[in-house]
Amino acid sequence: MRGLFFYARLAKIGLKQQEAEMAEHRVTDHVATIKWLGKVPPNRADIRSEPLTQAHAGFYGFEDDHHGGLTRASCVRVTTRHEKGTEIRNTRQLSILSAEEMAQIAADIGVEALDPILLGASIVIEGIPDFTFVPPAARLQAPNGTTIVIDVENGPCNYPAREIEKEAQGHGKAFKAAARGKRGVTAWIEREGMLRVGDKLRLHIPDQRAWRQDGP
Repeated sequence: MRGLFFYARLAKIGLKQQEAEMAEHRVTDHVATIKWLGKVPPNRADIRSEPLTQAHAGFYGFEDDHHGGLTRASCVRVTTRHEKGTEIRNTRQLSILSAEEMAQIAADIGVEALDPILLGASIVIEGIPDFTFVPPAARLQAPNGTTIVIDVENGPCNYPAREIEKEAQGHGKAFKAAARGKRGVTAWIEREGMLRVGDKLRLHIPDQRAWRQDGP
């Protein structure tokens, strides 16, 4: 019996090793903390978010969020592929920013701090360096399994600049240039669940080498 038990354990270990080798993503040591949550109301008058202490992250995004939905009308960001207004998959359900990068932007435009409300943020995290440039298709996973898929860098636009200018006259105009490479990412929900301020999010990155445009 002890021999059978030993071989069963070996088989189980072998199966786990095989599963690890087949995994599409590599678990990293980087863990972020959710510092802020918010949503943009559906009947919005501007880009501003409303703060939340928790949010249900569904396949449609955050509940009652202007940016929610399984699909969206294409915008100017994707006109190289789709005519404006075309219905496409919504990979911009969430706007996620880094507290560290927000502090850098604030210093560059000469304000004490940036309010996530003025940026239309969904989530502000802390703890992942160079966050805006985490690989596309990376995952952020909470302990309860709720999983966020990173789409791409969220290029800065003039909407937050206008809101900053309303609150700090003379500083908003500098936002777009200062936020380049620091505006965070857009994202969508892979696995549903609750998210709360203070939750930890583990970073998973694609387990593949960088693309070589001239071939391998």
